Amino acid sequence: MAVRKFHIMKGDQVRVIRGNYRDMEGKVLEVLPSKDRVRVEGVNTRKRHERPSEDNPEGGIISFEAPIHISNVMLIDPATDEPSRVRVRKEEGGEKERISVKSGNPIPKPQ
Repeated sequence: MAVRKFHIMKGDQVRVIRGNYRDMEGKVLEVLPSKDRVRVEGVNTRKRHERPSEDNPEGGIISFEAPIHISNVMLIDPATDEPSRVRVRKEEGGEKERISVKSGNPIPKPQ
């Protein structure tokens, strides 16, 4: 299976557009290109019981964000704070720039 590139990167602000967490916003914690999934802060929170170990001597219940499919999130345009589709424009120097379809403004890469 070929690994694809996506318009969403770690650190981007996204809104969930489908599923149980629809209309929730958060920062992308991780992109999993081999599985077409992303982990978003505060979205799809799960709990896991862990027994005591060296890393976690007390064990207990641990909360974590499970991945959701990348097609269920949309990148938020920082100029309008609305979700928008994204186009890629190549500059003369060969650099690629993400452009919001709604406003036409460039979307900067996250730090």
